[in-house]
Amino acid sequence: MTRSPRATTFLAGIALAALAAIALTLGEVPLSPRELLGALASLFEPGETADQATQIVWQIRAPRIAAALLVGAALAAAGTAYQGMFRNALVSPDILGVSAGAAAGAVLAIFFSQDALTIQIAAFIGGLAAVALAYAVASAARRHDPGLALVLSGVVIGSLLGAVVALVKTLADPLNQLPPITFWLLGSLASVAPLDLALALPLVAVGLIPLWLLRWRMNLLALDDDEARSLGVPVTAMRLAVVSAATLMTAACVAISGVIGWVGLLIPHAARLVAGPEFSRLLPLAMLFGAAFLLVVDTVCRTATSIELPPGVVTALVGTPAFLVLLLRARRGWT
Repeated sequence: MTRSPRATTFLAGIALAALAAIALTLGEVPLSPRELLGALASLFEPGETADQATQIVWQIRAPRIAAALLVGAALAAAGTAYQGMFRNALVSPDILGVSAGAAAGAVLAIFFSQDALTIQIAAFIGGLAAVALAYAVASAARRHDPGLALVLSGVVIGSLLGAVVALVKTLADPLNQLPPITFWLLGSLASVAPLDLALALPLVAVGLIPLWLLRWRMNLLALDDDEARSLGVPVTAMRLAVVSAATLMTAACVAISGVIGWVGLLIPHAARLVAGPEFSRLLPLAMLFGAAFLLVVDTVCRTATSIELPPGVVTALVGTPAFLVLLLRARRGWT
């Protein structure tokens, strides 16, 4: 018996809520279900003195779990949009250089300042600037295939910015500057504060709105550009809107979490295997899958060993074999 897409999405949402509750109990100080319920109930009793469990839940774990959910969902949504736009399930949000631009901005900020807010702003601006530059180069190229020109421009810009990051790492002080640079490039949710979430959430929402409004037309981008235009789709304007929205979400997330790869590549494909290629069904399920995936990864990172593991390393360890599977499927063709 085949489940309806709504039922599948609903069940995925229930599973995500259960994972979040379990993640709240896990850590250096484990919490019992009763302690967790008491901490959650304290939200409705502001006059009560907070005990240790309440402080652990609301001051330490809840912001980090919320960050994992937000970043995972946003990166998965951006990857879904990019893969649909480029008609290629091996495309990720990094393809246009947004992560490379954010990394370059953050590394330069660490080199010159090391102020946390400055680093986040520089990473956000760097990500947007990299994609804007890639789009400008692709527009100037005037190739017969705008999508291919955009991808090639993104690869070139990303390579250039990667060289900038390598140069700054070479020049950085090995004691005071290089460690925070390396730590940021590996990605981490350990230092995400409620203020960071308050800054990133509106940007992610602004990026998500046009993707949701265009969800019906996104299916037509799977056609050839000429065929899509014949059906009344403004391909150039729509491509710009999708790139802008997905880039905004990705840059906002990378600014608070650092570079966490593979989420935007693997999760949309996994969701597509369940929901099919229809974008209005695929987008919400991919976001739920992405949030769950990064939540599990981050929970493993902070509980598996005595030292915290960088989530970017764990996602790469999981993503590499999964990517090989994707390549094998690509050789046989896909839908």
